[in-house]
Amino acid sequence: MQSHHNPYTEKRLVIAILITGFIFLAELLGGWWTGSLALMSDAAHVFLDVFALLLSYLALRVSARPADERHTFGYHRVEVLAALANGVTLIVVAGYILWEAVQRWIDPEPVKSVPMLVIAVVGLAANVYVALTLRGESHRHGPATHRHEDLNMRSAFLHVVGDALSSVGVIAAAGLIYLTGMTWFDPLISVLIGLMILLGSGRLVRRALHILIEGTPEGIKVSEIGQALAEVPGVHEVHDLHVWSLCSGQVSLSAHIVMDRDARMGQGLMLMEMNRRLNERFGIEHSTLQIEPGHPSQVQLIVPN
Repeated sequence: MQSHHNPYTEKRLVIAILITGFIFLAELLGGWWTGSLALMSDAAHVFLDVFALLLSYLALRVSARPADERHTFGYHRVEVLAALANGVTLIVVAGYILWEAVQRWIDPEPVKSVPMLVIAVVGLAANVYVALTLRGESHRHGPATHRHEDLNMRSAFLHVVGDALSSVGVIAAAGLIYLTGMTWFDPLISVLIGLMILLGSGRLVRRALHILIEGTPEGIKVSEIGQALAEVPGVHEVHDLHVWSLCSGQVSLSAHIVMDRDARMGQGLMLMEMNRRLNERFGIEHSTLQIEPGHPSQVQLIVPN
């Protein structure tokens, strides 16, 4: 299996971790000082950003390790496990934010809107910079027509983008409190932040679990792959066709190919043509194709629904 170790990506992650760690400390202390639940909620989200970035960095280093006797496919699934862990922790934090927002709504507390606004603006600027730093790293290098999304880096990127949007919400809450004096805007924005985090993390968990249960990769239709293989001259039947992902950028395929007895193309050329089609049409570089003797009575295409 090909390694996707990228020192440039690692460097960007380290920069993002340092900046995001600074944002977390600033918003945590600022939320405690101003009494803003929205700012504290954003700080909790930023803490998860730091955790997510650290986890992504660790997964990037581990998944780059070469295959060995005990892990013949390598360590690519570590990326998916990191994304799953990020998604689950985000769901927990979203639940906590929603609970605290309800409590603050029942028992309002005073909020220092001006310091809250200043801290949120600084946090937003830093988050935008980190998002731009990670932008583009959520796609693995590969053919231009089949660029695979790196779920691990995508989860880190979404953490930061989500926090930038949270900072926008905190700024809005601070401005509304300053103009109207109504502190209930603070828990209202917190609820919106919590729901946004919950929605994004739910999608992330679903995608990670889909890979872990070896579901068909998104954007790939098994029937189209089977048809492309069946159209190779000399192929009578395609069966036991399976397509799955080791991680978000490693798609694998296995299939049994029944040859026509009087096929003019040799097995070697036939395999080369099938692998070419898999790579160019579907971006599948790792495939295991078993050629079987031909049977004239079996002229059909069998693929999973």
